Amino acid sequence: MSTIKRRAVFNDINITPLTDIFLVLLIIMMVVAPMLEHSGLKLSVPSVAPDQETKEEPKTLKIVLTAADEYQIDDHPVDPAFLKNKIRELKTEFPDGVIIESSPESSHNALTKAMDAVQAVGITKLAVTSSAKDTAAVEDQF
Repeated sequence: MSTIKRRAVFNDINITPLTDIFLVLLIIMMVVAPMLEHSGLKLSVPSVAPDQETKEEPKTLKIVLTAADEYQIDDHPVDPAFLKNKIRELKTEFPDGVIIESSPESSHNALTKAMDAVQAVGITKLAVTSSAKDTAAVEDQF
C-alpha cells in the first residue's frame, strides 16, 4: 500500500503586507499634512450683541466703486493709480477701518484692486457692501 500524503490547502489571505502598506501611508500623511500651507483670505466676522449700543459713530473710510469701475472717496473721484496713496493719506483719520461700497454692475477686478490697495497700506479691518440704490435697480430688472 502506498500512502499518499496530501497537503492541506491554505485558503486564507495574508493581510499583513496590506496592513503594513496602509500604516506606512498613514504615517506619511501625518507627517506631510502639517507642512501643507493653506493660503486664502482671512476673514474675521464681528459679533454684535443686541444689548450693546455704540456710543460714538465709528470712523471708517468709505470707498465707493461705481458701475463704471470708478473709485470715489468722500464723493471725490480718485484715479485708480493713486488709490493706494490716497488711502495711505487718510489712514490715520479713519482708525476703524475701510468700507468698500460696490455697485452690483462693477467688475470683480476693480473690487479686487481696491481690496489689494487697502491691504497694501496695512489696514486689516475691511468690509465690502453693495450699494442699496444700485441693488434696487438690479432687482427691478428681474
